[in-house]
Amino acid sequence: MKRTLYLKFLIAYFLFAAFGFLAVGTFVSSLTLEHSKRERAESLYSEATQIADTYASDLYNSETSIATVQEQLSVLSKYLKATIWIINPSGRLVIDSAKTLDADQEVIVKGFDPTITGGTYYTIGNFFGSFEDRELSVFAPITANYKVRAYVVIHIPMSSIEQSANELLNISYLMLIVLLLLSVIILIFFTELVYIPLRKITQATEQYAAGNMDYQFTVESEDEMGYLAATLSYMAGEIARTEDDQKKFIANVSHDFRSPLTSIRGYLEAMLDGTIPPEMHEHYLQIVLNETDRLTKLTNGLLTLNNLGAKGMMLDKSDFDINQVIRNTAASFEGTCRAKTLAIELVLTDDKMLVNADMSKIQQVLYNLLDNAIKFSHHESVIKVETTEKHNKIFVSVKDSGIGIPKEDQKMIWERFYKSDLSRGKDKKGTGLGLSIVKEIIKAHGENINVISTVGVGTEFIFSLPKAKVMDEDNED
Repeated sequence: MKRTLYLKFLIAYFLFAAFGFLAVGTFVSSLTLEHSKRERAESLYSEATQIADTYASDLYNSETSIATVQEQLSVLSKYLKATIWIINPSGRLVIDSAKTLDADQEVIVKGFDPTITGGTYYTIGNFFGSFEDRELSVFAPITANYKVRAYVVIHIPMSSIEQSANELLNISYLMLIVLLLLSVIILIFFTELVYIPLRKITQATEQYAAGNMDYQFTVESEDEMGYLAATLSYMAGEIARTEDDQKKFIANVSHDFRSPLTSIRGYLEAMLDGTIPPEMHEHYLQIVLNETDRLTKLTNGLLTLNNLGAKGMMLDKSDFDINQVIRNTAASFEGTCRAKTLAIELVLTDDKMLVNADMSKIQQVLYNLLDNAIKFSHHESVIKVETTEKHNKIFVSVKDSGIGIPKEDQKMIWERFYKSDLSRGKDKKGTGLGLSIVKEIIKAHGENINVISTVGVGTEFIFSLPKAKVMDEDNED
């Protein structure tokens, strides 16, 4: 049987109970008896000393009679629940509070030795064979004229002291039982607040490990356990979403590769079997060439995304003039703009604006944004590229007056292979990877890119770059 955390907790609880009773029954029992014995011995020694200084002292100073002292000690012994003796150093019993001694018959305690206490004021035993059971006997000397004349000895049965100690021990047992009952409350709280949520989380992880990312569970708690459950559920959702994205990605890649390959194969077979006459071969070979260009562009885009998305992507950052990069990139579209009668207007702040970034990758961002703007702009329109400076950031804007992007599509344009319905007719050779590449590059720089678009009015992309420190120092000078 698998030993669970809950079982371990229960075992620990019962071990605590067992060791608790064992400790009370041994150590606490011994300590309680010793404490009761010492406490009673001290109390009786105080009484014996007081008797020695009063009644017994008067007796040996001839200020009172034996009968009077006998009567007084008899009353006191009932109060103390003890037997009080006055015994002389030779062992002859002078007074016994339990009975009146016969004057003609001496009672001798054989072997009496007052030094038996060994430096203390009490001893435990049968007091030189005087009792059948064990007694606690307390000594107090009676002195007169600086000489020990006799001893006051108070006897109390050890059974009464043990009974008193057992009563205290019962209280200890009761407290232990109460403590264990209170511990049950802790066990209940542990079950409700820790074990049950933890068990739910464990079952969920088993389901997720088996591939069931749709498994749902809830932990109604606002503490760390609830946070762990929510995080695990969120993680499973993200993994499920990633798996869906991978499936969509594979489906899109398959579709985008299959379409041009099908066209290429179809045209080539038609030329080989004579369906397409020789005089038309050049025209259809140009179509095949365009399809191969599309495949090449798609492959390069996938390789670029793979490199950009790789963990620990390296950026070759340097300080460069973003304005000059914009001029050069815009110039590369001169032929395309002339063919479509478009104009690119550059509104650049200052002649030179230095940024710290990877120049080649930022050039690719600008190329993709301008390429998109040209594709979706109307004839004889203007594309505006603008740079501004704010809060140690350089903002670059690429704005067209083309078909625009529907609001419901604006959050999805960054996804790989995504094309809005409006763009499908305009972008015959597009792969749907351009904006994904742009997003990954800007994200790798730790910056942001946003889009503002209205259908039929146009689209504006704005991204930020960190201003070069050299530029800041020049401004300070």
